[in-house]
Amino acid sequence: MAQIFHIENGHAEVTLDGRKTTLKSGVFLYIPPRIVHGFTFATGTEGVVLSVPSPVVSRLGPRSAALTEWLATPQRGSMGTDTAQLLSCLNDAFSRAGTFRAPRLVSLTHAILANLADDSATTPARSPASTQVMRLDALIADHVTDGWCARDYASELSMTAGHLNRLVRTARGMSLTAYLETAVMTEACRQIAFTRLPIGEVGYRLGYMDPPYFSRRFRARIGETPSQYRARVSGETS
Repeated sequence: MAQIFHIENGHAEVTLDGRKTTLKSGVFLYIPPRIVHGFTFATGTEGVVLSVPSPVVSRLGPRSAALTEWLATPQRGSMGTDTAQLLSCLNDAFSRAGTFRAPRLVSLTHAILANLADDSATTPARSPASTQVMRLDALIADHVTDGWCARDYASELSMTAGHLNRLVRTARGMSLTAYLETAVMTEACRQIAFTRLPIGEVGYRLGYMDPPYFSRRFRARIGETPSQYRARVSGETS
């Protein structure tokens, strides 16, 4: 699922893949699939939550590089009056039956996503480093569970690991090793949060043959052990 949140009154504290932010009145938040997220809503907060199946998002088109990038990353901004009206139309269509109810819902959802993207997307000129790191991000999404190392990613991008490291430092402000480990631990968070796989199995799937070492690296990155993280996000803490 992707999700769209729109706070009409009140505010919420939001956590997206371990990063915290505040969602205030009048602001929307788009969360693409596979982002680990959580909310703490202030008392009396009102708004709309729209959950969109991944296939509906993937069928939005015609696609451009800018739209693909927008849909793949969390987005926030002010919601225009026309988009708010579309949300109201969607809510009305959802509550009514009809032979073509499903196509209406998909069409309205596409219109809402396109409006949000058009209103909030920016298209600054990208540096060569940023462009290459976007390619790296796509490779990471495809191979994060394949045990690829820095050399594998660099080879796929037709460059040396040292050159890729310099590009990542320029575009993201961290080393390639740290960037890849952050991506792996983000995937670990997803698997720990959304599956009941044993912790050791999660580590094994992500290339960690030694469960205690995986737990140590997870704690160093996330600030708590995998077991503590699972208990917290599942609400099993006492």
